[in-house]
Amino acid sequence: MVNHKRWLRPLALALLLGVAAAGLQARTPVDQLIVGFSMNNLLSLDPAAATGNDVVEINTNLYDYLIELDAKQVGKIVPGIAERWTVSPDGRTIRLALRQGVKFQSGNPLTAEDAAWSLQRVLKLNLAMASPWKSYGFTAKNVDKVVTAPDAATLVINLPAPTDPKMVLYTLATSVSAVILDRKKVLENEKNGDLGNAWLTTHAAGSGPFTLQEWRAKDTLIMNRFDGYWRGPAKMKRVVMRHMTESQTLRLMLERGDLDLASGMSVPDLEAMKKNPDAVVEAMRRGTMYYVAVSMKDPKFADRRVRLAMRKLIDYDGINTAVMPDYGVPNQRPVQLGLAATLPSPGYKLDVAGAKQLLAEAGFPNGFKTTIRVLADPPFINIATSLQSTLAQAGIQASVLSGTGNQVYGAMRERKFEILVGRGGGGVEPHPHGSLRALVLNPNNADAARLTNFQGWRTSFFSPELNQLIGEAEVERDEAKQTADYQEVQRLYDTQVGAIQPISQMVDTVVLRRDLRNYQAHPSATTRLRDVYKQR
Repeated sequence: MVNHKRWLRPLALALLLGVAAAGLQARTPVDQLIVGFSMNNLLSLDPAAATGNDVVEINTNLYDYLIELDAKQVGKIVPGIAERWTVSPDGRTIRLALRQGVKFQSGNPLTAEDAAWSLQRVLKLNLAMASPWKSYGFTAKNVDKVVTAPDAATLVINLPAPTDPKMVLYTLATSVSAVILDRKKVLENEKNGDLGNAWLTTHAAGSGPFTLQEWRAKDTLIMNRFDGYWRGPAKMKRVVMRHMTESQTLRLMLERGDLDLASGMSVPDLEAMKKNPDAVVEAMRRGTMYYVAVSMKDPKFADRRVRLAMRKLIDYDGINTAVMPDYGVPNQRPVQLGLAATLPSPGYKLDVAGAKQLLAEAGFPNGFKTTIRVLADPPFINIATSLQSTLAQAGIQASVLSGTGNQVYGAMRERKFEILVGRGGGGVEPHPHGSLRALVLNPNNADAARLTNFQGWRTSFFSPELNQLIGEAEVERDEAKQTADYQEVQRLYDTQVGAIQPISQMVDTVVLRRDLRNYQAHPSATTRLRDVYKQR
């Protein structure tokens, strides 16, 4: 007897493939947002441990922040769970009034106690996302005393050390560590005093517009609409995120209509999609920098003349013209573009003759041998190749050592590298201190200090004068004086020839189908999807 089902299935599949081959486009469900991107850097969903822009965007839609930054005016703070807030005249106390009636997705009420506990938890776990809070003086020992909830609707943050309260507000609005967790739900899943860390690696306990249905590492992440959301239900019923690393696959699926949105595409595919009438290519400038770094633990690079020669051996124009379109925009300063304190470009140019003279003065008339550590991915490897070529023109023979993030940045964290092409910086907060804290500041240059989140420490660049200037600018209450102080920091960094030389400021480029509406990428990666819908 013939089994009709056995041959009907292949036939149906063949017919479907034939339809696709004939050029008839697929269409994603109108009530679902289908996103393609690489999940290689998505290691944990726990807000206390979650690093990278990808997890920020996911958690922004699973949780709520006390306050938010406007997507179009990034210096403008707008209400979130906190309806209003005040800063004391001395700048040392922030008081936030929380809106009433908000519920977590579990049904538990959201209170100021949850908000206080969420921040306290970050310091007590002391994982990756504790870094910005520790830079403000918060510690596991003092956080219970300085972050309090005098009642269910009031959160009080007493700053343990002098700092710019606006910087703290920006961190509250942008850092994934500042989202509000459902304390009861998390503690129900605590194991061995981990404050729910193991459980939150793959689960969520928030009050945001979407709930986490499932996350399979390097495969799929699904979020469902939370109909009880305090702002009203999201327009999309579901968000499906798919792990996709191949740019050509992303492009093909966008062209066919199998994806609504994609990020992480290569420049050739991005350029092709710009010509597609069914697609929109959007570039969002981030605050992080692509840079060339040298280690001052290496005696060669401890010499200012050699660092200055290195500065002159970077082909800024060539890199930004040939390599960086769709990846970055020119920026040679350690402070992100667009801020009042950012100085105009210093206009560094490739100057091989000038570099040779400096190298000769430093005792290297014939150059030297060295290594460049770099990620194997574009645009990093392309920058490194360009640098290798221009270094050779001055007699410097550089071997390119490409590798994974752990291999490249791991060597930098261990201060065991010579030259490194990388990307970093604060950049999340629209404030000069965020960038300078990440790229320049080095409070303690001792190996034992292990200040791995300070890239100044990683490069062994230590300047007491710059440390002092940055510290003074951070606490300066007069805005005009503070701006002038930050500009002086940049001039001194230029004179001292810092170990990190920015080349380009990051641009994050996404491609979306033209029928997508209300998608507004956020410079701080806190992109909110609750109002996104499709017009068909």
